[in-house]
Amino acid sequence: MCWRLAGGWADESDLGVSMMSYWQLLMLVLPVFAVIAIGVVVRRVHWVEGEAETSLMRLVVNVCSPCFVFESVASNEALRVPENLLLPPLVGFVMTVVGIRAGLLVAQWIGLQVGTGMRTFALAVGVTNYGYLPLPIMAGLWGPESRGVLLVHNLGVEIAIWTVGVLVLSGLSFREGWRKLVSPMLLALALAVACNLGGVTPWLPPLLMDTIHTLAVCAIPLGLIMTGVNLANYLNTPGGLFDAKVTGAAIALRLGVLPVVMLVAAKYLPCSIELKRVMLVQAAMPVALVSIIIARIYGGHPRTAVQIVLGTTALGVFVIPLWLRAGLAWIGV
Repeated sequence: MCWRLAGGWADESDLGVSMMSYWQLLMLVLPVFAVIAIGVVVRRVHWVEGEAETSLMRLVVNVCSPCFVFESVASNEALRVPENLLLPPLVGFVMTVVGIRAGLLVAQWIGLQVGTGMRTFALAVGVTNYGYLPLPIMAGLWGPESRGVLLVHNLGVEIAIWTVGVLVLSGLSFREGWRKLVSPMLLALALAVACNLGGVTPWLPPLLMDTIHTLAVCAIPLGLIMTGVNLANYLNTPGGLFDAKVTGAAIALRLGVLPVVMLVAAKYLPCSIELKRVMLVQAAMPVALVSIIIARIYGGHPRTAVQIVLGTTALGVFVIPLWLRAGLAWIGV
């Protein structure tokens, strides 16, 4: 077991991961937010905008990220254990649905209604940042190989988003929700799992694997930059970026109550240590940016999603290390 500190990779014999200080964990998180901030600056100075913004996002989602998924999963030994293939997607699905349902209850409790952000609130607080933020954090704590189980876990999150999440937000049928699952990300994941279990990966042409690797290394930095670019689009109207009732309730639920639920599940569920690590990092995450995009596409209330994303992300810079430290000590992974 190892993690990346200022001096490189450290072995667990030198210092247990669970004993890492708040400052060490904060230093692990801050570079991720720094890259997002660069994306905000890039958008504000008009270096990326209009068609370029749309094209780059498509490049990240449809090319670089699928390559990253394939490279992380196709030769990952931990994914040859059946429990790492079956339980992670189930956990991702159930925890996301629990978050959405809890969001509905809280939205009604604070007085939101259909048309004023109730459904968008539920979707947003139910979906943690499950991609660009936890991936580098997991690699920093336990090494790059730890990301494979996270990517399989994310399949369950995607299913929950495009079925339960979309249904809650817009009232679409199950058929329409399930069709959204057919994506380059899902296809890359399915192909990678098949290559891994079938022992095909070592026989793939080096040219193919080198090309996939070259594209894969672009996925996280470019994805983080584009996250900042997307957020910058909403900074032109600062008056609508914060609502005490909406943002406060979302922070309390997403960064206060739901992490406890996730950590308790990670502590007591009979799952592998790899999945426990995924659940620990997911428990600390703020709301995912994708909730803004889904709210725009399916007739939700984008401003509510923006208020929740910005509020939980801004506070998350300081809260994430706290939850990581507490979880590392309590779960012992």
